[in-house]
Amino acid sequence: MLKLKIVSPEKIEFDGEVESVLVPGTLGSFEILNNHAPLVSSLNKGVVEYKAADGKHRLDIVAGFVSVKRNEVNVCVEL
Repeated sequence: MLKLKIVSPEKIEFDGEVESVLVPGTLGSFEILNNHAPLVSSLNKGVVEYKAADGKHRLDIVAGFVSVKRNEVNVCVEL
């Protein structure tokens, strides 16, 4: 499982465990799964999708960035 935290200027949009995260990277969308290599990437306008225990969720974003390290995914977004 991954620990995902999505933060916008207004509030914490999500904080919990997920199976996967799909983000709109600057060079194209990519999926983050368990034991993903460490990375930092900027995000373009699009949709962040994540699969939690209660199902799939979507969040429309304008821009942002994502960092991945040791199964912790931090996403800072502008909605």
